[in-house]
Parts: sequence; C-alpha cells; structure tokens
Amino acid sequence: MKKLLRAPLFLLTLIAILSAAAYFAIRTFNPPPPGQKYRLLTLEKGNLSQTVSANGTINPVTLVNVGTQVSGTVKKLYVDFNSRVEKNQVLLELDDALLAAQLKQSMANVQSAQAVQELARANEARTRSLYAQEYVSRLELDTSVQARKSADAQVQLALAAVEKDRANHAYSVIRSPVSGVVVDRSVDVGQTVAASLQTPTLFKIAQDLSKMQIDANFAEADIGNIRAGQAVHFTVDAFPDRGFDGVVRLVRINPTNQQNVITYDVVINVANPEEILLPGMTAYVSINVAERRDALIVPNAALRFKPASDSRDATAKPRQSTAAASGAPKRDSYSGRVYILENEKLKAVNVKLGITDNRNTEIVSGELKAGDQLVTGDAQATNGASANPSQPLRMRMF
Repeated sequence: MKKLLRAPLFLLTLIAILSAAAYFAIRTFNPPPPGQKYRLLTLEKGNLSQTVSANGTINPVTLVNVGTQVSGTVKKLYVDFNSRVEKNQVLLELDDALLAAQLKQSMANVQSAQAVQELARANEARTRSLYAQEYVSRLELDTSVQARKSADAQVQLALAAVEKDRANHAYSVIRSPVSGVVVDRSVDVGQTVAASLQTPTLFKIAQDLSKMQIDANFAEADIGNIRAGQAVHFTVDAFPDRGFDGVVRLVRINPTNQQNVITYDVVINVANPEEILLPGMTAYVSINVAERRDALIVPNAALRFKPASDSRDATAKPRQSTAAASGAPKRDSYSGRVYILENEKLKAVNVKLGITDNRNTEIVSGELKAGDQLVTGDAQATNGASANPSQPLRMRMF
C-alpha cells in the first residue's frame, strides 16, 4: 500500500522539477523584450508645488500676564476662566488691612512733619526780627533758616511716603489692563501671593481671540525658502476634516538649539472669526515655498532606478545635458540620472533637478522631452525602492 502511494508523489515531484527547469531555460535563452522587462512611464508636463511642513502651537496675538505689585491674601475674586472683561474692570481684591494701616501711619507722619515745619517757620520769622534789631547773631539766624528748610524737606518726604502707600493700597485691587478673555487663572480666594522677588502671575488675558498666531519651528534646511507673505495651510486635531489658512508674518532670526538641532520660529497670522481655534492647540503647518507651471515632471521612482548590470556598459553610457555642454551657469538644483529605452536598450541620461513634492520632481535641464519612456523599475520586482513609485525621494542623495 505504501509503495502505491509513493509512486504518484514521486511523479508529481519530478514533473515540478522539470517544469521549473524548462521555465528557467526559456527565460535564459529567450529573455523578454526590454519593454516587458522594465516598468515604463511616459514623461509628461504638469504643475508642481514644493512645500515644507512643521508643527506649531496656536497662541493669541496679544496675551497679557496680569500680576500684582504687592503681597497679600486674596479676599475677593470677580472673574473666572473664559470670563470676558473690559479695560480697568476689577478682577481681584487683596486683603488691604496692612496696607491701609501703613497709609494711616504715613498720613500721621505728614501731620507731625507739618507741625515741626510750622514751628521752624515761626522760629525763623522771630529770629529775623531779632536779627534786624541786632539782638541775635548771624549764626543764630542761619541756624533757624536751616531748621526751617529741614522741616520743609521732612514734610515733602512724608508726603511722598503717603503717595507711595496710597499707590500700594490701590494696587490691592487688581484691574484688567486690556479688554479680552481670561484664558488662565492662577489663584483662588484665601491664597496668599508674595511679590517680594518676582511679580506673580494671577491671570492671563487674551486681548482678541478672533485673531490668532501660530508659532511653528522649522528646520534650518527649510528656513531659507520661507518668506513673509507666503500662504500657509494647516490642520488641527480638533477639526481633522477641516483645513485652515494663514499668512507668514515673521521669520524670527533667533535660533533654538535642542540637542544640536537648529530650528527657527516662524510666526503665522491666522484669522479666527468663529473663535474655534483655541490657545495651545497643535497646528500641522504646510507652507507652499515654490510652484512650477507646465514643468517637465519626472517620477521619483525613475530617479531611484539603477539597472542590475554594470552601468559602464556602452549601452548605459550617460549623455551630457545640453546645459552642461554649453557651459551655462549652475542653477539652484540637484543632479540626477534617469534611464530611457532607446533602440531596445537602456540609455542613461543626466538631468538637473528642481523642486520636488516627494513624489515627482521637476527637470530643469537635460536631453529629455515630454513623451519619452522612462524606466521606473524592474517588471519582476515585488519590493524595493525601484518598485515603489510613491517612496519619497531624498534629493541630496543625487
């Protein structure tokens, strides 16, 4: 029984081996024509845009930190998060017991200084009268004049102290410096705030939420293409199906260095009439830095393709571009190489590359024209860079 089962299995294995051998023999001695061996794509003209992307944070254009110049305990709180306030509106009151007592003490000092001043003036007048009658010396007159001037100065000093204490007493009532919306509150009733070394922040007020800005950090490799006035498109996680637009307002020249990575802050103006964009949201920013119309466009897959055979073959000898042959000045672009089929053979063509959208790249110069058949990969390839036209191109590798 086992011998009967082994016979068909042996025959099937033999047939499979002979079929594989026949297939490889046919492929070896009768290779497919080049048109079937490679993936081909027709070179066309079209529009191309190059963008740079980064993440940023949405912030109010004007965000005012409201603090306190005096220390004390929060006695009353008049506003909360999201409260709309007007300029000079009372936001908070501190316990003013100590400040009021200090003000009263300063006012009492003024009265004491004024009493001394009155006595000094009376003494000066009396001494002048006696000096006119030659009952006192010049020294006594000068002494009375000096005492009166000192009393006048003490009154001025006491009045200044009163002004200072009155201002500190007024500072116990915190008022809004601008009209806007309270976006942050850092204190509660009963909390003690100390303003001895640094002014504490009590509130953060956004002056106008209908006008926002995005602070986006762009890499130094991209910052050279960004200019004020460029259009910006961005999205936020809160509204994934909706796009928003803005305009570059400023490229700040102050660099940020994080682990030897240099970035620059790009400030983007954003209109927010519906006030749906909130402070602190993450924005995914894209800036259109270059655009070409009716340009010759090559797929990035064609730039990545390299034939398996040695390119030193005469059939793969690269042709010099017309720009290089004529000695034209070097443009702001990169070099690349593509392969075309000419007389059923591969030909390598050197080209100058312009902008890219990471799927297609502009051809600035080279012996190519619309309608040429470009090789983008091996027809038999199932993986790898040459079989994946959508793989992004790193321009600086060419």
